[in-house]
Amino acid sequence: MAVELYNDGKHLCLSFDSLVQGSGIQSNQFLIVDNGHQAVLDPGGYLTYTPLSMEIGRRMNLKDLDYVFASHQDPDIISSLDRWLMYTDCKVVCSRLWARFLPHLVPGYQAKTIAERIIAVPDEGQAIRLGECRILAVPAHFLHSVGNFHFYDPVSKILFSGDMGASLTDDAGKAVDDFDEHVRAMEGFHRRYMTSNRACRLWANMVRAMDVEMLVPQHGRPFKGKAMVERFLDWISDLECGVDRLSQLDYVVPH
Repeated sequence: MAVELYNDGKHLCLSFDSLVQGSGIQSNQFLIVDNGHQAVLDPGGYLTYTPLSMEIGRRMNLKDLDYVFASHQDPDIISSLDRWLMYTDCKVVCSRLWARFLPHLVPGYQAKTIAERIIAVPDEGQAIRLGECRILAVPAHFLHSVGNFHFYDPVSKILFSGDMGASLTDDAGKAVDDFDEHVRAMEGFHRRYMTSNRACRLWANMVRAMDVEMLVPQHGRPFKGKAMVERFLDWISDLECGVDRLSQLDYVVPH
């Protein structure tokens, strides 16, 4: 189902949170529309392509899609790339670290032309024009991919945060209302998938300098309102995770 995150008549943000039931990990896909121009964020793989394209097709001519934004290279992010390239005229926005790997996700006849349709974002990030606004690809490296970007929409003031803030829940369309209770659905994932506390703190410092009204991850529930966003930033800034937790016991030859 589609959840309307923002709509002022000219600018629209939609979340699709339950397109696939019972297969794979739950994931959210997103559509941003500004003055008739459209971008899909983290569209997923083959499990989500058909239901997502059908949902989008009810709202626009799929062929006219401007962009596919990919926060990183994981299968649940961008493994349906060949179909988006075949059935739309979109450009693909991703980290320049992963741009050279994307041809591995498409058949040979597409690999010859894919380079012309990739916008390879440098490490420092980039603004991408969509209609009359600019979507910002902001650095999120090592959270959890070495080349990782989150996408900030300055009109809706939504930060689409990829795996940062992800949770394992059955009610992904509902905003977090009890942060302390919600930590239980996030903690294990973040301790394992986020590289280090240092990376988390630097990212949180960047986000605090932005005007974010909603933080919407690719899995699970969104954080709505500045107070709830700040609760998450405080929590992630203090979290011991990734390489912080390693010891020699994690590197032992198995018997």
